[in-house]
Amino acid sequence: MTQPKMIKVIAVTGGKGGVGKTNVSLNLAAALAQQGKRTLVLDADLGLANVDVMLGLRVQKNLSHVLSGECELDDIIVHGPQGISIIPATSGSQSMVELEPAQHAGLIRAFSEMRHDFDVLIVDTAAGISDMVVSFARASQDVIAVVCDEPASITDAYALIKLLSREHGVFRIKVVANMVRNLREGQELFAKLTRVTDRFLDVALELCATIPFDENVRRSVRKQKLITDLFPQSPASLAYKSLANKVQSWPIPNQPGGHLEFFIEQLVDNRSNNRDVSGE
Repeated sequence: MTQPKMIKVIAVTGGKGGVGKTNVSLNLAAALAQQGKRTLVLDADLGLANVDVMLGLRVQKNLSHVLSGECELDDIIVHGPQGISIIPATSGSQSMVELEPAQHAGLIRAFSEMRHDFDVLIVDTAAGISDMVVSFARASQDVIAVVCDEPASITDAYALIKLLSREHGVFRIKVVANMVRNLREGQELFAKLTRVTDRFLDVALELCATIPFDENVRRSVRKQKLITDLFPQSPASLAYKSLANKVQSWPIPNQPGGHLEFFIEQLVDNRSNNRDVSGE
């Protein structure tokens, strides 16, 4: 009897742009790959793609070609550092920014038809609280909100958490305090956010990582490399490795959460086949 393919799906979001969300997505992916996990990154900023640019990758086709029916998701995957796989989006396309909810759903369903085997999918969402961001967050098993110690970042993260919890039933959100000076500053940043969410929202937040401000991040970005690849012993790299360890302990739900989820049709089909084989 074959076991169902269990894939951990994590949306990395944050509300505000400029908080280091894509850096978190890519370095977490690389750290997981270093730990033996087959990791796929979806650049879900469909109109302002930057994952391939950050890594200096040459991309022939992207998600716009998938949505137009020219090819499938498998055909556009490119490979990055540490063996991570990447699904690139397109840049400067207003039509991709204005996708209908049905198109979001179609894109998420397309993952059920992929031939590649992965252990983890990391979804690097766009900034803001658009329908597209909400669609990808709801379709993931875990949501990581990246926050830095700026009033606008805290305000925008709160707005996103409020929308996800009140309107879309996402009640558990992980938080990464990014670009902080030390652990204490990260804890204080988390406390600022929870003081507001505890008062006004029915949501459970968890501080899952504090990523220290590290000059090597800037050096890595300039060289179109990842800090976990270029400076593996730097403070930020070690924090990403610690986060990757935590991610591996997060459980994968045994059943769908009641709304459209990445790979869920495939998982349901596999479970159904297993029951048929075992006679249950």
